[in-house]
Amino acid sequence: MAGAKGLVTEQRNERTKDIDTLSTEEMLRRINDEDKKVPYAVEETIPEITEAVDVVTNQLRAGGSLFYVGAGTSGRLGVLDASECPPTYRSDPEQVQGIIAGGKEALVRSIEGAEDYEEDGAQALRDNGVDTGDVVCGIATSGRTPYVLGALKYAKEQGIPTIALICNPVEHLEEEVVTDILINPIVGPEVITGSTRMKAGTATKLVLNMITTAAMIKLGKVYGNLMVDLTAVNKKLIDRSQRIVMEVTGVDRDKVTEVLEAAEYKVKNAILMTLADVDFQRSQELLEKHQGMLRQAINAVSSP
Repeated sequence: MAGAKGLVTEQRNERTKDIDTLSTEEMLRRINDEDKKVPYAVEETIPEITEAVDVVTNQLRAGGSLFYVGAGTSGRLGVLDASECPPTYRSDPEQVQGIIAGGKEALVRSIEGAEDYEEDGAQALRDNGVDTGDVVCGIATSGRTPYVLGALKYAKEQGIPTIALICNPVEHLEEEVVTDILINPIVGPEVITGSTRMKAGTATKLVLNMITTAAMIKLGKVYGNLMVDLTAVNKKLIDRSQRIVMEVTGVDRDKVTEVLEAAEYKVKNAILMTLADVDFQRSQELLEKHQGMLRQAINAVSSP
């Protein structure tokens, strides 16, 4: 592999060359100025993110899974996004999964050499049983991480839909990135040369947030802007569940608590049971009939 000289994210940032001479406040303002550029870089890629969301939604709706594949910061962010979907949207833990070079240990300790072998990325997909019903999103700030490229190549060969998230101009890369959809926010040189956990990491987090949030909305996990499919596993989420049902139905907390208990703390069911005056079993039938889309189920029982 050739040197990293041509990578934008490895270049020195002219605006922060003197950062070690600044006061604390000046230093933070300089970092903040650079961070402000990230959302604009992501905005430029919304058409490609749109494509990605539609593919992901279709695969998930049909019973497939989204697999993030990455190394280092990119891998950790993929695992983070995947791990946050079940508590937020009551999604099956298998629905969105993160694969990181080096395995679980790499989540808390840097294992840099784990990213150097293409075959390991391909093998990780085989080990996880990834097939054509799934979708693979390779995350590689540099655009040349062998582990990620190997996974993308394998997926493409198998006819599995692929997405690549890269923060360097692809025309400058030594090797073509094989993918169906390329999301390519260019955030420029980092505040600290090569520290891609900063702007590139922020861009990655924003894009992954957009992909899974939009997909979950399209799958009926959200009503208005309320997370009606959350898993109430602690006091905070129990309270949130109660407040959501109160917000939608206008019923007081005591009644909402009673209904939620009857609904096994499934927020969608509790809302439907209250608005349609049906029991838990009937609410389940209505939601299943409308593929979990609460608004459609409400409209169906509200229509004359």
